[in-house]
Amino acid sequence: MSLRQMEYFLTVVEEASFTRAAEVLHVTQPALSHQIKALEKTVGGALLERMPRGVRLTAMGRAYLPHAELAVRSAAQARRAARAAAGAEGGELHVAAVHSVAVGVLPDVFARWHATHPGVRLHLREYATSEALQEQVERGTADLAVGPAPKEWSGSVVPVGEEEIVLVVPFDDRFAGRTTVTLPELADRPWVRCAMEPVVHGERFLDWACAKAGFRPRTAVVTEHTSTAVRMAAAGVGVTTAPSHVVRGAVGEDCVVLSADPPWKRALTVFSRVPPTGAAEVFVDLLRRYGGLPTPAVPTTGTSAA
Repeated sequence: MSLRQMEYFLTVVEEASFTRAAEVLHVTQPALSHQIKALEKTVGGALLERMPRGVRLTAMGRAYLPHAELAVRSAAQARRAARAAAGAEGGELHVAAVHSVAVGVLPDVFARWHATHPGVRLHLREYATSEALQEQVERGTADLAVGPAPKEWSGSVVPVGEEEIVLVVPFDDRFAGRTTVTLPELADRPWVRCAMEPVVHGERFLDWACAKAGFRPRTAVVTEHTSTAVRMAAAGVGVTTAPSHVVRGAVGEDCVVLSADPPWKRALTVFSRVPPTGAAEVFVDLLRRYGGLPTPAVPTTGTSAA
């Protein structure tokens, strides 16, 4: 089987039609059908079932699909890496990140990249959780990912610093004149929760932390994005937690930031299927230099989501 046959197969699946797939691929329909039949002969069975209107995957086709997707993405990734490593015009580097890192850390790094490597284009993909991030790198959608260290990762993991999880309250809050607060002091307060909240030991981070402090958090509202939760907290809806770089560097101009006592910190990494080389290695260096992430002075907590 060839990579081209896999690409043809994936296009037919995506378009659900031989006619539309042939148009997308700029080939004749007989030529496309011939390549699909040749692929099915090599695999040893039908991958697609021809219907009166369109096509659908057979059981064998469903099993074959994710492997074909990975092979085609890996080939594209190899081409991007080769061109980017050479600094070639038109080279690309696909970066995946959890939302909080994309908002609070990467803008300055991307600006530096654009100034020094204008011929290599960056593509940013944002995800809500570390699990989604890991899945995308495994599938070859991204060349590298920036976020908390993945669990049981067999590829490359490069530490790039740490982030602090802070508490956000409005300017008129009774704790506004302080720099730190203990969690038990917030036991009577409503909370703004976020769907991107970190997970610790199988629990949402705030549920886990509050349970250790002897109470259950009372949820006022649940948001989809960390930046929205910070805005809600600044307006007085409730207390929220967020990475410090999101609050101080992106969306926290009208609120008070408090460090937890004891502080909440977690390591951030760049992870990829293979060790970063060429453009990817340069990107990691820029992230370390301009990402604003301090080097851990003590062991950090092992949270696993954005």
